[in-house]
Amino acid sequence: MYVLAIDTALTACSVAVLNGESDTIVAGDSVYMERGHAEALVPIVEQVMRDAGLDFPELDRVVATVGPGSFTGLRVGLSAARGFALAARRPVVGVSTLAALAAPFLAMDDSLPLVSAIDARHDHVFLQMFGTGGRTLIAPRVMSAKDAARSVAIGPVRIVGSGAGQVAEMWPPGETRPVAVEIMAAPDVAWVARLGAVADPAQAEPRPLYLKAPDAKPQDAARIARR
Repeated sequence: MYVLAIDTALTACSVAVLNGESDTIVAGDSVYMERGHAEALVPIVEQVMRDAGLDFPELDRVVATVGPGSFTGLRVGLSAARGFALAARRPVVGVSTLAALAAPFLAMDDSLPLVSAIDARHDHVFLQMFGTGGRTLIAPRVMSAKDAARSVAIGPVRIVGSGAGQVAEMWPPGETRPVAVEIMAAPDVAWVARLGAVADPAQAEPRPLYLKAPDAKPQDAARIARR
């Protein structure tokens, strides 16, 4: 099984091709950027596919991160993934950025709770908490960093993601401190590919997981009256 994985949800434009049978990344590239994903993505995909020595019909599925993350980034990645999948006549699968951040740490040790936290700006984070065996303890949601820290301070925990530092800074006094705080700007696209390779396309639909309204909103005063 060959899987093309795309991640443009956060501050990276990342692409990888996974050989699912050998669990190896055949080719991949990641460029960290705050914006410009739309211009960068297609050339990176084309280069990665050339490096992998594959044509799009040889893919078995296409995977893309669905969020939470940047509204623009999510639309770019999902639109491209749908286009590539349509051209190759293959299914497209969605993977949560919160799950992708957590995956490598849960793979190493799933005996301690793990918190994925992504900076949602304005002192808020997107958050999900995983327990033993990777089961969800707190479903994906957006919370203030302070409320997030109170919610996950249940004993020894690990925190990962761009919002990990924010949550750790708000840790309640007297509670057991996190045993690890791993600040990551974006997930490893290899794990996006791995999660997508084992996902059920019927269940992992490529739909954006926004969790909050966009920061940019139309101004009522600037609206043009309709006739």
